[in-house]
Amino acid sequence: MKKISLLLAAVMASSMILSACGGNKSTGSNDTTAAANGETTAQTGGAAGALDLAVRIGPDPETIDPALNSAVDGGNMIVQAFETLLIVDSESKIVPGQAESFKVSEDGLTYTFKLRKDLKWSDGTPLTAEDFVYSWKRLADPNTAAPYSADMLGYIKGFEEASKGDTDALAVSAPDETTFVVELSAPCVYFEKLVTHASMVPVEKATIEANGDQWTLKPETYVSNGPLKMIEWVPGSHITFAKNENYWNADKVTLNTLKFVLMEDTNAAYSAYQTGEISMVKEPPTEEVPNLKGKEDFHIEPIMGTYYLDFQNQKEPFNNVDVRRALSLVIDRNYVANTVMQGTYSPATNFVGPGISDAEAGKFFEDITREKNGKDFFDPDEYEANVEKAKELLAKAGYPNGEGFPTIEYMTNDAGYHKPLAEYLQSCWKETLGINTDIKVVEWATFTPTRRAGDYQMARDGWVYDYDDPSNMLNLMLTSSGNNNAKYSNPELDKLLDEANTTADVAEHYEKLHEAENMILEDAAIAPIAYYNDFWLQDTKLKGTWHSPYGYWFFQYATME
Repeated sequence: MKKISLLLAAVMASSMILSACGGNKSTGSNDTTAAANGETTAQTGGAAGALDLAVRIGPDPETIDPALNSAVDGGNMIVQAFETLLIVDSESKIVPGQAESFKVSEDGLTYTFKLRKDLKWSDGTPLTAEDFVYSWKRLADPNTAAPYSADMLGYIKGFEEASKGDTDALAVSAPDETTFVVELSAPCVYFEKLVTHASMVPVEKATIEANGDQWTLKPETYVSNGPLKMIEWVPGSHITFAKNENYWNADKVTLNTLKFVLMEDTNAAYSAYQTGEISMVKEPPTEEVPNLKGKEDFHIEPIMGTYYLDFQNQKEPFNNVDVRRALSLVIDRNYVANTVMQGTYSPATNFVGPGISDAEAGKFFEDITREKNGKDFFDPDEYEANVEKAKELLAKAGYPNGEGFPTIEYMTNDAGYHKPLAEYLQSCWKETLGINTDIKVVEWATFTPTRRAGDYQMARDGWVYDYDDPSNMLNLMLTSSGNNNAKYSNPELDKLLDEANTTADVAEHYEKLHEAENMILEDAAIAPIAYYNDFWLQDTKLKGTWHSPYGYWFFQYATME
């Protein structure tokens, strides 16, 4: 066995953390009441001087079940309450989490994780390797209907049988209480990265079996294993977490409570920030952005992700590649990123954007794409030529100048730049191609399940990476992917991605991923629009937090100056 030992690193001191800005109040030595729901600091696991912090990431999440969540807002809550075997730290390095070390066999097929001793759930009961066995099998179980099931577990031996109902076939085992063994059916050069994903956390079997799919809705049943634990959820108002005194590194957690204020209205969230009700607000109103730029408490940071449009590939006329290409080509990506989105996004020129690694250390996938192809797939500076090509494609599809083309229904939610983008697309497609568009605005709680079900014609979409590998974006287009909202299916692409994801040769892995990206773009499976940046306001007195390139904020070590 080739040993890869992850030594226990000291939890990041503030000098090592990528500090941002923001804050609420500290609980004074005589203050025995937690801000969220009247519990004492002893009840919530807090301590004298600990911080009560309120933030706004988004509205009520669709779910905070780690196996079912596929949205950034829910993910931001899950990563506070749960911890995986391995975690990504403030410097984007993989470090020990629930596992203190792991080994990989010489053939790359067997991973053996050694858990920390005396791990506990937030309810104080022991957490063992058997909990990971249960949780990963639950993720694979078709009755769970986990959107990430195939993405995360597809390389484990027995997954195909498990995904059809025989979960015991999944090759995960617990030889003893602190040893968790995973057997792969083929090498996966990025398996360590998969292990850090929020869907791979353990969940407590007893509470799920006793409460079914309602286990996430109440503090007493939302049993977790991370730095924080839920203490209150008032739908439409807030979800509050408190320090988990049973977390293995609880002594380093500085928060008393963390309150996620649930607001879909960005203007209301901005007002709450201005009055001090919350200390951090993601995506303030877009009309405020020009005035906020340059201010100390306003932040824009790139994240690994692409904003794109879904065509429902199974529905006419979007089952025609020429139609899809035409609708995509006429979008002025420079105008969208720099004017509609006010420079808070960057124009997309490929599907896989900046900052994603390639085979050679220090090289990025997007740069190699440009070298291999001699150019980017989209050239926003050649807009007029793109429009002419689009008109030719639409005519080839049987709709010259848009004649006979049915009215498009474009589905979006009303937050950030989503509605202004929809209005731009409506105007763009009418003026350039003669195509009419109806905009359907749907609230967030309904939007994501409707899109996932394919009950739309066109919809806005986007993906922020879960791990630093291009496969995380490209695998969305696999026929089997639970996150394939576009309902795109191409057996050739499925085969190519399978080969890329099961080779032990790192160079071959990336070579085939470049081929796969070209295939997706040539087929216009989706329409890349812009590369994500996160933008937010945060009180300048708040220190010790960090924002990851995966779109998560971490607050457990926050302090207020």
